[in-house]
Amino acid sequence: MKNSPEEQIIFYHEKTKHHFHNYARGPDGLDWPNQPLPFRFYRGSEMLLLPLLEKDRDADYEGLYRENNQCSFTAEHIAGFLELSLSLSAWKEVPGERWSLRINPSSGNLHPEEAYLILPSTGNITCGIYHYNSFLHCLEKRAEVPEELWQKVKEHFKTEGFLVSLSSIFWREAWKYGERAFRYCNHDTGHALACLRFSANIFGWKMKYLNSMSCEDIEKILGFHKTEWKELEEEYGEVLCYVYSSYNDIPGKLPDDIVISFSDLSFNGIPDELSMEKVKWDIIYETAEAVKKPRTEEYRYDYGKKELEFLCNSHLKASEIIRCRRSAVDFNRYSSVITKEAFFSILDRTLQRNNTPPFDIELSMPSVHLFIFVHNVKDLDRGIYFFIRNQKDLEEIKNLSHPSFLWKEVQRDFPLYLLKKGNFREEAKIISCIQDIAGDSAFSLGMIAKFRETVEKEPWKYTHLFWEAGMIGQILYLEAEAKGLRGTGIGCFFDDEVHMMAGFKDNTYQSLYHFTIGMPLKDERLIDCPPYYHLKRLYGDEWSTTHR
Repeated sequence: MKNSPEEQIIFYHEKTKHHFHNYARGPDGLDWPNQPLPFRFYRGSEMLLLPLLEKDRDADYEGLYRENNQCSFTAEHIAGFLELSLSLSAWKEVPGERWSLRINPSSGNLHPEEAYLILPSTGNITCGIYHYNSFLHCLEKRAEVPEELWQKVKEHFKTEGFLVSLSSIFWREAWKYGERAFRYCNHDTGHALACLRFSANIFGWKMKYLNSMSCEDIEKILGFHKTEWKELEEEYGEVLCYVYSSYNDIPGKLPDDIVISFSDLSFNGIPDELSMEKVKWDIIYETAEAVKKPRTEEYRYDYGKKELEFLCNSHLKASEIIRCRRSAVDFNRYSSVITKEAFFSILDRTLQRNNTPPFDIELSMPSVHLFIFVHNVKDLDRGIYFFIRNQKDLEEIKNLSHPSFLWKEVQRDFPLYLLKKGNFREEAKIISCIQDIAGDSAFSLGMIAKFRETVEKEPWKYTHLFWEAGMIGQILYLEAEAKGLRGTGIGCFFDDEVHMMAGFKDNTYQSLYHFTIGMPLKDERLIDCPPYYHLKRLYGDEWSTTHR
């Protein structure tokens, strides 16, 4: 490990860049017999099967972003919250092979994220700490929480609610991607955070990231210090949020005495082994230590109250959009087209606003901007554009980019700027690891983050940059579906070649994630199956017949 956290982070980031003739270090081939299991089970823990929604919430497309009628915190509603955020969305089959898809996307469909809930007593749920098992759509009880301890939590937040947390298993991604996997794990955290926030909003709930808490606090609360992890299968606590019903502001932390009380609980269940053999990529674990968040002062963010613009309604309900989200594999170049109004609407949804999901969890001020290749947007010139999500960065980005760029404002009071006209399909394809999908789309983009200053000032915010990019990615996924198109996140790109194209000569700004949206080509070989049809086989008629 390097001398300081920021040195380790910058070393990691540089070391894991892809270049035309030198990709980041990864496995020589895929060791299929040791592919990690995509689901975690806690052997010996009490299991509580959750019901599936009999009927989706009546929230339309705009209900993803605007206030909905508030639901009570019943077992059924909490189950629905998980169903619309982290559950299975479908099974895909080809002769001889079957795999599941989930509501929350993941690089390579490997899903390093695990979710935990700390719930009060409601219905058949007793007050406790639970692991969410998406394969069985069930809760695995890890610890009993005394009612008096939960009462302290409730009094602290001064509103009804529950806690939800995310953790990562780096080996799940490293098995396929090697050293670059740490980046992808953090993309997935951002996707999952956005999924949780959108789902909470459909039920009329608020959600806040407790941004004062340390990673160590989170791991103590979840009992990771008392868990018998297999080598390289340990989980790293990342995020703790409070889901609540009030529209009042709440604290961004839990007091020390509550953290200690949780850590002193007895925890049950032994995690099943994910792989028989594993490979340790040292740089991942050294960087994970460098970015571990300490306790900090609580951060408060004011994003402003600007109204959503460019309203472009969808015939799909919010829940339908969430359920039908998929990653496209190929696009039809000739039918991959979008109207200017729909394009502007998509970009507008990525701006951070007060009381507007998903960014109102108060993760950070916007640090990620969009470097866009417009291929086929009606009534808009083909070319390269910049969408500036934080106007404070505009002049700095202008000064660092190519002096020949036009920086022509496309529409008044909308932060989209034309840099250069032309057909850049081939360039978009090449910088995204020569993937056709980046050039055959209606548009593709790179997410450019304010990097060096962020990492040098607060090294642990390196992960937050990827989380923010992942949250943007989830918006793009949902917006693509709402507009009758499809999106795909792209983690493979040639980092410095992207920066050269933008004119950047140092690491003041760095590209963290790519994305593309177009009209998908359907693979006729694939058979779609309902997400929980396998449970009918496992449990027979005892299982709800409302599975999809």
